[in-house]
Amino acid sequence: MTQLLFQTDAYCREFDAVVTAVEGNAVALDRTAFYPGGGGQPHDVGTLSMGGRTWAVTKVRKQGRAVWHELSAADAPPPAVGLPVHGAIDWDRRYQLMRTHTAMHVLCGVIWRDYAASVTGGNMEPLRGRMDFEFETMRAELVREIEEKINVEVANARLTRVKILPREEAFHIPDLIRTKINLLPDDISEVRTVEIEGLDLQADGGTHVANTSEIGRIRVVDYKSKGKINKRIEVAIE
Repeated sequence: MTQLLFQTDAYCREFDAVVTAVEGNAVALDRTAFYPGGGGQPHDVGTLSMGGRTWAVTKVRKQGRAVWHELSAADAPPPAVGLPVHGAIDWDRRYQLMRTHTAMHVLCGVIWRDYAASVTGGNMEPLRGRMDFEFETMRAELVREIEEKINVEVANARLTRVKILPREEAFHIPDLIRTKINLLPDDISEVRTVEIEGLDLQADGGTHVANTSEIGRIRVVDYKSKGKINKRIEVAIE
């Protein structure tokens, strides 16, 4: 089992851990700040180091209750089980993803609040993202209106709060699942929620900034139809 430091502290950039398993060039750790990807947010990259040796972390994945860190094959053989290592994430990239992920929640919150449209899909990369909604029509005037509204919420400097709740308690929260299909596994006992105070509350496993004012300006760069009742909005963060 890997303790997920990013779940309660998205600003944790470095950490100490112990190797619990090795498979090829991948190591599992007892604790990690590396996000393994999911919910449209890419995995983190960075480094592990020990005793003057450094390994590039090129991919991170969650398998069962363990988080595996794939190390560059060009570096030295991976550290052995039981050895202590120091982890450091690529903070510039992570922080850009945090800003982007929170921006996507602002977009989702405004569209749910003002247009009652469910999310049908989404993805992101640093400072860019796309989200699909259950809209029958999408026109330039509506897109400009949405862009204005989401930037008002950024300027409102709304706090972001994270909670980990028992599953039964979490599912008593109205509209907790904003996606058209509930993607939460049936066997999880706890649900992590992310709230943008006064705007949005969703089940979510990713990393976010602490305040919407950290996002920067959100610019809608494109919109298109992806089906009869499926419209895509693409954004860039400035």
